Amino acid sequence: MAGQSRFELSCLGACMSRILSGKRSSRREAGILSIKYILLRRDFLFMAFYVYIIYSFKLDKYYVGYTSELVKRMQDHKAGISSFTSKAAEWELKYQEEFTSRELAMKREREIKGKKSRKYIEWLINGRG
Repeated sequence: MAGQSRFELSCLGACMSRILSGKRSSRREAGILSIKYILLRRDFLFMAFYVYIIYSFKLDKYYVGYTSELVKRMQDHKAGISSFTSKAAEWELKYQEEFTSRELAMKREREIKGKKSRKYIEWLINGRG
């Protein structure tokens, strides 16, 4: 888990097993458990996925994609890692939507791409009318 040491995770596991087995736990252990659950929940259980639209002035084109790591993906596009976006170096993030699952993000990406409409993409970017 991101940001969690092995020691912290083993303490979390011990607290959880003690609570789940019905044994008494100290207030400190219960506090550690709730704090660690919140950390795990933020870092792992509720991962965000994004649908994004980027624009190249040089090509005068939009690119629609989805990712769980928006900042890293933008760096990849600017570095030319993607075959389509390697044609230009200056991609600008114009639009993004956040989703709670990969499936929802993929569905929305396909929906936007399925419209095959520059006007629709510009309508999204400009605040939906």
